[in-house]
Amino acid sequence: MPRYSRVFRRFLISYIIILLIPSIAGYMSYRTSISVTQSVSIENSVTQLQKSKEILERRMAEVEGFTRQLAINQDLSVLMNEKSSDDKSNVYGIWKMMRDVLTFGQTNDFLEHYFVYLKNYNVVLTPGSAYFRPEHYYDSYKYRDLSFTEWKSNILEMTHRSETMPLTPFVNKDTQTSVVTYMQSLPLDSFNGSSPAIVVVIIDQKKITTLLSGITDRYGGWTHITDAQGHTIGLQGIDEQYVEKLSSDSRFDNEKVSQFYEDDLVITIRSKTNDWVYRAGIPRHTLLENANKIKYITWSVTGIALLIGLLVGLLLSYRNSAPINRLVGVMKEQFGQDGNAGRNEYDFLHGNISEMLTNNKRLESELHRQLPLVRDAFLKRLIAGEFQSRDEIIAAAVQSNSGLNGNTGYVGILQINGYSGMDNVDILNELNVARLILKQALLATGSPIPMTDISSDKIVFLFAFEDRMTANEIGREEITKTLTHLSGLVFSEYRISVTAALGDLFTSETEISYSFEQAKQAMEYALHSNKKDISWFDETRMDSSTYYYPLDIELRMISTIRAGEIEEAKRIFQSIISQNTEHRELSVEMKHQLVRELKGTFLKLLDQKAFLESDLFESVKNQIIDIQETSSIESIHEEMTGIMEALCGLIISKKNEGHTRIVEQIKQYIKETYSNSELTLYRVAEQVERPEKYISQLFKEVTGMNLSDYLEKVRMDHAALLLRDNEFTVDEIASRVGYNSSHSFRRAFKRVIGISPSVYRLSAQE
Repeated sequence: MPRYSRVFRRFLISYIIILLIPSIAGYMSYRTSISVTQSVSIENSVTQLQKSKEILERRMAEVEGFTRQLAINQDLSVLMNEKSSDDKSNVYGIWKMMRDVLTFGQTNDFLEHYFVYLKNYNVVLTPGSAYFRPEHYYDSYKYRDLSFTEWKSNILEMTHRSETMPLTPFVNKDTQTSVVTYMQSLPLDSFNGSSPAIVVVIIDQKKITTLLSGITDRYGGWTHITDAQGHTIGLQGIDEQYVEKLSSDSRFDNEKVSQFYEDDLVITIRSKTNDWVYRAGIPRHTLLENANKIKYITWSVTGIALLIGLLVGLLLSYRNSAPINRLVGVMKEQFGQDGNAGRNEYDFLHGNISEMLTNNKRLESELHRQLPLVRDAFLKRLIAGEFQSRDEIIAAAVQSNSGLNGNTGYVGILQINGYSGMDNVDILNELNVARLILKQALLATGSPIPMTDISSDKIVFLFAFEDRMTANEIGREEITKTLTHLSGLVFSEYRISVTAALGDLFTSETEISYSFEQAKQAMEYALHSNKKDISWFDETRMDSSTYYYPLDIELRMISTIRAGEIEEAKRIFQSIISQNTEHRELSVEMKHQLVRELKGTFLKLLDQKAFLESDLFESVKNQIIDIQETSSIESIHEEMTGIMEALCGLIISKKNEGHTRIVEQIKQYIKETYSNSELTLYRVAEQVERPEKYISQLFKEVTGMNLSDYLEKVRMDHAALLLRDNEFTVDEIASRVGYNSSHSFRRAFKRVIGISPSVYRLSAQE
């Protein structure tokens, strides 16, 4: 076997030996913790459930004892045995019995809701009330699934001997709940159909499940109580569907005290008193919480053991690291030192590493070859104005390894003369050579000048400087000297004639595209006037047969006016006037045509809904039409600037009106729903159909206060009114003005009003 296999085996065996013992110990500790924790949890849960069962049985026994006390009550016996007539009732006896009934149930919350029905008087006695018509009682307290007739026949008119009706939906004064009903006919030895009275105890499910909350609060599980027939008495943490699934599943054994079902430990105990079944479910993850802590500790110890084992394994492998010398030999071989390669697996590494290094060099060479193309693409995007911000320009410059050597300077164009309109292969090849000569000549000036081709006979270049003062005072002179020398050099040596044109000074990278556009206009002027020396944009003044008003400029001006941005619209309009007056000599006809184009632009603007519905429409329209082409440029400029101001003012006014409407809508919504404790910024935004951040900023801009502060003020104003009326308590007022906590309401009231609610109420009364 090769030596590397022995080294690997030694490393692997040492690693396994070191890790085997702590891994086994950790696993045994983990399994033991699960077993111990599970048994302890089961024992505690059974004990807890048993205690809850005993308390519940004791309460139910007290309920039964209560009915027995009523059975021996002399006043009740008199009432039960009296014969009632339609015109005469024992009112005093009923009143006295009603008063006696009121004293029961003060020590057992299961007796909070009960009544006694006297069949001879057809009256329902409750603590504090007597209903001479049972239907009046049933209007407020009724079973959701029983009609009055069914309730009367099944409960009031039947004989019951310690009967318990299982969990049933119940309506307690419009409050939906579920109750367990205990029924006992009086006297206790009543037979079927002959009981003169019945006592009914209505026990809310929450009273029963509260006794079992110790399990659910501790473990977050569920509880379920059923009677001997399997009817639900109490339910918490699960629904009836889960109960039915549990009962019908053959895998679940109803007789086992504890068993795992799905992800729960289910504990079941049965009452020997009334055969009720008490069942609780504990989530497995809660049951094994302590075991999980031990597991994490075990894994931590195992991780440390892994690290130690790795270090020991590395130490063992280092003793036998002779084959690694073959890898070192590969590196030496790559750098020119020969070595004899052995016939083993390291030959594979040798070949692949050598290939990887070769590919890396090839890739590096390819990247160097493509770098000029990347720089050229960056410069083309820069002069075309495709970048949106200075940060984007800087990021792209770093990516392409292109530096401008400054953020201020000039953009220029060099055109090779004599090739206009020629596009055959020989001419294009000759132009390629000419452009290359020009680029090399520019680079030979000593400073790196960014440049790129924009056509077969044109080159764009940038002269950049560190600051504006240098560019103004020295820059133009140096550029003129450089381009003059370049022009003479390429003509004398290669007979290449060139024309140079430069735009105005740009003071930021974002203005390079504007300087480029100016350079194109200067080049147009130079070619038009057959000028051979260098042409600067600020020195051009063309007697052109056309005016300057490109479509993109028109669209930009329209969009800025529609947005109400008057300053940007004025700047664009001023640049149009400057281009056609300072740098061009327009004929009278071209001037008239330009004015008509500008008037057409403003008339296009008026064809918008915002302007058509405005009172200014007719006046502005007539003002545009009345502009005379024969007027001076200054007067036309002044009139059109006024029109722009009017249109932008209208847009801003409509925006403000829309903002005001939204704010009023918000205020109205808050006025209607301030009492809702769930009223949030999200709810308000949903109501007005606007984003949350937008309405928050808008409300602040229009009203000068935050939306949350306004909501709080509205609530406090209403709270102050309620406090002055002295009709509700402070806690009730807190709920009425949208606070779930009276403590939070008191703090907010004191923060806004300056005093506490109680002090405010006292001062208002005084």
